[in-house]
Amino acid sequence: MTSNEPHELQRAIGSRQLTMIAIGGAIGTGLFFASGGAITRAGPGGAMVAYAVMGLAVYCMMQSLGEMATQLPIRGSFETYAERFIDPSFGFAVGWNYWFSWAVTLAAELVAGALIVKFWFPHSNSTLWAMGFFSLLMGLNLLSVKAYAEAEYWFASIKVVTVVIFLIVGALMITGMVGEHSAGLQNWTLSDPTTGTHAPFVGGWTSILMVFLVAGFSFQGTEGVGLAAAETADPGKNVPKAIRTVFWRILLFYIGSIFVVGTLIAYTNPDLMHGDEGHIALSPFTMVFQHLPRFGYYAANIMNAVILSAVLSCGNSSMYVASRMLYAMGHSGKAPRLFGHLNGRGVPAAALLFTGLVSAMAFFASLVGDQKIYQLFYNASGLSGFLIWLGIAICHLRFRKAWVAQGRSLDDLKFRSKFYPYGPWLAVVLFLVVLFGANISVFQAPEFSWFDFITGYLMIPGFLIFYLGHKYWNKTRLVPLKECNFNLE
Repeated sequence: MTSNEPHELQRAIGSRQLTMIAIGGAIGTGLFFASGGAITRAGPGGAMVAYAVMGLAVYCMMQSLGEMATQLPIRGSFETYAERFIDPSFGFAVGWNYWFSWAVTLAAELVAGALIVKFWFPHSNSTLWAMGFFSLLMGLNLLSVKAYAEAEYWFASIKVVTVVIFLIVGALMITGMVGEHSAGLQNWTLSDPTTGTHAPFVGGWTSILMVFLVAGFSFQGTEGVGLAAAETADPGKNVPKAIRTVFWRILLFYIGSIFVVGTLIAYTNPDLMHGDEGHIALSPFTMVFQHLPRFGYYAANIMNAVILSAVLSCGNSSMYVASRMLYAMGHSGKAPRLFGHLNGRGVPAAALLFTGLVSAMAFFASLVGDQKIYQLFYNASGLSGFLIWLGIAICHLRFRKAWVAQGRSLDDLKFRSKFYPYGPWLAVVLFLVVLFGANISVFQAPEFSWFDFITGYLMIPGFLIFYLGHKYWNKTRLVPLKECNFNLE
């Protein structure tokens, strides 16, 4: 370790940046694309129910994380909480699963970014575009945490402004103040004689259950605020402020957008049916804007640029949270010690470079290898997000019990979670429902597919293997409540 190497992460993320990171953290291709497929599968009412229920679960989870992150704004965040309040082996499984999830997600964002640019340059080389985006994001993250935060602030700002404009324009179109006539609510009572389905709920509870998974994927990234707390100035003030924005983001951006799209576009629209396949012309946002008089020609270009910024934002966040988790594990001995070092600018360069290397390998595997292997990794990385959220809720239940068991007053907490203990328990139940029930369609298909079954459920035994393997090797035990560590070191 060199003499000028800092020993701790630098608290360089300000209130303005953390708040925008919290607001924009979950606005990405899940909203711009997958919302269309959700409406087709479950209807406008079913999609709204699914997103509202998942939004409630995420809100409860973020309240739990907010209480712990405000009290203990330390490196590793929920990975460290799992070690301190549940079991070191649980922390090991949480940390490696979270790192894997975002390392592979970064590769997926590179693929998506390269495809989006082809809208303007259809004959260009996708690999070169992906390498360019990768270099840009790596440079921003290597420069300093302040550079990452500032870049994420502007990426998120673009997305937020776009969604606000979309909601305003959509409301004006629904009421007839913009366009040739009022759209009304006829799409909420529409029937499809070819399939025998009708709005607002298409496919019943089974379809809503399957959309839970899509909605959950869309919200993933919100927990990154917990990791950023270790590099936030005045976390006791700024973390609760950022956490409180989550509810309004879910209510306004997701529920509002689903309502606008479901009202203006019929769930039977053939383009909307493929709204989650990643083509700009099929984004429900673009489809709504194309209904504007004299604006349709420009809508696709504008939305393409916005979605490109959303993809870069997700890639930027993926690189940040994955490297910080690997750094924390390197510091605590769950990963090679090399990853626990910081450079002179307070950046975990080794963790960042290794994360980038794994992401690049996954990206090139998607180009030259079996696409199904890459799909397997990507789907598994998404499912691991629910396992992490489940772990956060369980950590909070143990955190609060340990706090009381050690004779501490609840009045001494810097931020108290709303709805405790019902909030974390509700989150636990809903995340378990998603993990085991959202892929139930693999059992309903005419022909059973082992590939779909493994893709849908791989991360559950995978997580247990990490947990039980570490437990067997290190002979760890459940941490007694009176021995739980509340120190900032």
